[in-house]
Order: sequence, then C-alpha cells, then structure tokens
Amino acid sequence: MKQPVERFTLAPGYSVSRIINGGWQLSAGHWLKGTIDREAALGAMAEAVEAGFTTFDCADIYTGVEELIGELIRRRRAEGRPAGEIQVHTKLVPDRSDLPRVDRRYVTAIVDRSLQRLGVERLDLVQFHWWDYDVPGCSEAALALDELRAAGKVRLVGLTNFDTEHLRLILDAGVSVASIQVQYSLLDRRSEHGLLELCRRRGVGLFCYGSLAGGFISDRWLGKPAPSDPDNRSLVKYRLIIEELGGWEAFQELLRELAAIAARHGVSSSAVAIRWALDRPGVAGVIVGTRSSRHIAANRDVFALNLEEADRRDLDAWLQRHPGPPGEPFGLERVEGGPHASIMKTELNRE
Repeated sequence: MKQPVERFTLAPGYSVSRIINGGWQLSAGHWLKGTIDREAALGAMAEAVEAGFTTFDCADIYTGVEELIGELIRRRRAEGRPAGEIQVHTKLVPDRSDLPRVDRRYVTAIVDRSLQRLGVERLDLVQFHWWDYDVPGCSEAALALDELRAAGKVRLVGLTNFDTEHLRLILDAGVSVASIQVQYSLLDRRSEHGLLELCRRRGVGLFCYGSLAGGFISDRWLGKPAPSDPDNRSLVKYRLIIEELGGWEAFQELLRELAAIAARHGVSSSAVAIRWALDRPGVAGVIVGTRSSRHIAANRDVFALNLEEADRRDLDAWLQRHPGPPGEPFGLERVEGGPHASIMKTELNRE
C-alpha cells in the first residue's frame, strides 16, 4: 500500500500537499546550459498530481513556468478533471528599479498577468517579495495585494524572503499573511533566528525552499569533488551556502551522516533531509523540484519515513559543529556587493 501524501491546512477549506512541486528548475532562467523538455515536464507534472502532489510553486519571474502550469490546468480541464484539484502558489516580485513606483495599479497588473498566464479566475496564493528595505513602501504594496484578496482575485497572501522584523511590520500593518517562503535546510537555519517563532505566534505557515540545496543534498554528491563547471544557477547559489557552513569537507561530513541514516531506513539521503525539514516546528511544507517518475517515487518515500531519536542525535551533533550562515533569512543575499547578492537577478520582469 502506497503511503498517502501528507497535507497541511493553510487556511479554512484550503490544504496543500506538504511536498510542493517546485517550478524554479523548469524556468529558462535556471539553466546555464541547455533547456527543459516541455512535454516531458508536463508529463511529470501530471504524474505528480495523480500521485497526490497537487500543489505547485512558481513565480511571475520564473520565465515560462506560469504558462507551463496553465497548460497543465487547461489539459486536465479538457479531460474533465475538477477545477480545484491543483493548487498554484505564485509570486509577486517587483523589479528592484521599480520599487519606488510600486502601487495598487502596479500590483494589480502583475496579478492580472499571472491570472492570464495560468488561465484561472483566482490565484490560490501570491507570495510577495521586496528587494530593498531601504526603499519605503513594502507594507503599502502588501496591503494593495491584500485588497485584491478581499476583492476575490487572490485567495491567500504570502511573503517570500522577508526577515523577522519586516514580517512583523507587514502583519502589524493589517495584512492577512497566510505563509512565508524562505530558504531553510540542514545547511541553512537562518529562519530559526526569530522568524519561525514569530510565525508560530502569529499563525503564519512556513514553506521551505533549498531543503535539498538545489540537488547537492543527494547520494550522487557523496565522495565527489565540488563542481567546477555547474550547469545551473542553483548549484552556483548553494555552493556559496556550503562555503558559509564550513566548505566542501564539512558538507561531505553531512552527506556521510545522511547516507548512514538513509541506509538504516532504506531510503535516499534526500528523503532524510526533506523529512528533517518537514518535522521542524512551524513548517507547513517543503518545495522540491520534481521532474521525473523517479523524483515522485523518492518524494513519496518521505512520508513513510520516521526519524528516530538516534537519527536526530547524529544530525544534531553535525549541526552543532556547523551552525551555517549567520543572520536572518535572505540577509546575506541583500548585502550589496557580496557574493550572494552578486548572483541575484533583480530585473526579471523587465527582462
């Protein structure tokens, strides 16, 4: 008997699969070499839905991904499938140069574009991002998005890559924030520096991305050298995170720990890392790139896995030796001129 997919109730009458199909790896902007096979991607997405992984994460700035999910929805409607079987979480990411002029009209235009790309009448969840806290207006823009929720264009409002202080400011401004999406993994625990506790107290669900570090946390990297010529932007991004926690050898220590735990349970190292993230207090779901039947089967293994006290003790011992990046979520990525900020593309709507 197949293990059922765990679900999380984010709001009354609205639940999501706790492993969410990530769309970033389907984006044209993700790949430094090559492109995706569109039909193969649509086939894998349909297979994921059939397996119970019904929730998809994308963004207005993930080139081509809203349209791809829209095509999936259209095909399933043509087959007579129910309209509400798929949940789509997109984002609203104003270009950095546009921040001074972001108003209700600007917010509405991006929401309308996402509605058109997806071919739906209401967006399930829109996750708002603001590149530069020194530019005023993030709370006002979030309030404009919340007005669209009240008007029925958006079901739920979320945030992405905000720190504790600015999540609190937006909540205190009166925005109905259902969720926040941040990077959170064994390699990066910055959300434990205040954000998770605020989410718990204010009833905000936390969605984790990067829990597999763009594919680095997998058995294929155990005992292998660091990549010298990565083929996608995720490997570039998470290689920097690995350096923050102590370098490639420290990372190899983690892979050895994960492999030992995985062997005891008959699963992959990736499954152990996802289960660890799902078990953290306050975590609503984990976003994982899913592009094949193999990925879907591996994701299902997570729900049959129960980490034991000895497993957690072994991981905790490694975590104590390697605390990971300092500061708040997305803090290093905001340091102008720093290595993390230098790889960010902040004008993707314009492009």
